[in-house]
Amino acid sequence: MGKMPSYLAMKTDPAGTASEAAQALIQSDLRELGAAARKLANHAILLGGGLGFGSSLFKWLAFIAAVYLLILDKTNWKTNILTGLLVPYIFFTLPGVLFNLIRGEVGCWIAFVAVVLRLFFPKHFPDWLELPGSLILLTVVAPSLFADKFRNDIVGVSVCLVIGCYLLQEHINASGGFRAAFSKAKGVSNTIGIILLFVYPVWAFVLSYL
Repeated sequence: MGKMPSYLAMKTDPAGTASEAAQALIQSDLRELGAAARKLANHAILLGGGLGFGSSLFKWLAFIAAVYLLILDKTNWKTNILTGLLVPYIFFTLPGVLFNLIRGEVGCWIAFVAVVLRLFFPKHFPDWLELPGSLILLTVVAPSLFADKFRNDIVGVSVCLVIGCYLLQEHINASGGFRAAFSKAKGVSNTIGIILLFVYPVWAFVLSYL
């Protein structure tokens, strides 16, 4: 009977060791991600010859992160409210080259075909095209006040920052807390993607005060 506690310890120690190793590995990855982000910011300034290049690079990074989260919606992230907010975020962070392309004749034809399919052939309009179609339609029909002024103004940056804060707060609550959002296998990918949403608006706010 005296040896029973040690036997139980031997049975439970490997599981605890594996859990601690997994958490240590995740923390190590997060530290590497932070170091890579700092190097990216430094290289953006040095190689670009100015702060403007860094702003453009971070806008691309934020846009890619939003698209990444939009794709995750069809795999393991099933909250429609959150993914719906990515549409205006992408609208405000869409790089100029892509924005002008979608807002031109190409975007008009894509929006026209999407509306026709949705109205008259709903069975041939897949669900995963709902949000991309909404983004294209929003970009095509947006008034000049939003498309030309707010997109390149502090208003658009503020909207992006508010959306990022809301998504992060909702994701942490859905994950069961701040620590769980950085430790669960499925939650880490979403957390990293949401954190990257802050790169462009935070950088734009810093530039506005320089």
